[in-house]
Amino acid sequence: MEELAEKAGIPVRTLRFYRERKLIPPPRREGRIAWYNDHHLARLRTIAALLERGHTLTGIADLAATFDSGRDVGELLSLGTPGTPSTPGVPGIADAPGTPGAPTEEVPVRLSPEQLADYFEGEVTPENLASAMALGYLAVDGDEVVHISRRLLDVSAALVREGVPLSEVMAAGLRVREHADVLAQVFIDLVTTYDADPRRLRPLAKSVVEAELSLALDRHLAP
Repeated sequence: MEELAEKAGIPVRTLRFYRERKLIPPPRREGRIAWYNDHHLARLRTIAALLERGHTLTGIADLAATFDSGRDVGELLSLGTPGTPSTPGVPGIADAPGTPGAPTEEVPVRLSPEQLADYFEGEVTPENLASAMALGYLAVDGDEVVHISRRLLDVSAALVREGVPLSEVMAAGLRVREHADVLAQVFIDLVTTYDADPRRLRPLAKSVVEAELSLALDRHLAP
C-alpha cells in the first residue's frame, strides 16, 4: 500500500480512505499480502484528475461504479457484421473470423475517463454514462473507455458546446438510430427483392439519405 501511495503521490491515509469509499477496487490477496497493480494506480490518477476538474468524491464514486458495471469493449464492437477486419484506431482489438465485427466505416476512439470529462465538461454524470453505454456509444476496456465512433463523439461534443444538454443529445441519438434502422431495411429490401449487387448498397443508400436529409433541412429551416 505504501508503494502504491508513493507512486500516486498521495498519503497512505488518503489511499485507505479511497478504499473505504470504494473508489478503487480491492487488491488481490495472497494470504495476508495485498497486491496492487497498474489498474489501481491508473484509477488513483483518474481520481486526482477528476478532483482537479471540480468533481466531488461522491460524484467520482458514482462514476466509478457506472464504469465498473458497464458493458465491455467486446460487446460494444459486436455491433458490426461477421468477418469484419481488425478495428481501425483501436490497437490490440481484433475480430476473430466468423465472429461479429467492428463497424465497417466508423473509427472507435479510446479515452481516459478524464479525457471524456473534458469532452463534455460538466455533463459526464452517472446517468449520462449509463445512457451512453445502453445506446452502445461507450464501453469500458480496462482503465479506458471506448467510443464507437469518432464522428458521433465529435458531433455530440459540438452540440453540447452549443448549449444542448448531453441527455437531450443522446435522446435525439436514439430517435435517429430508430429511423436509421428503418431506412437501412428499406434499402436491404430493395436489394433482396430485385437481386441487386449488395456491394453497391452502402454508397447508394448513403447518397439518397444525405440528399433527402439536406432537402428536409431546407424545407424546415426556410425563413
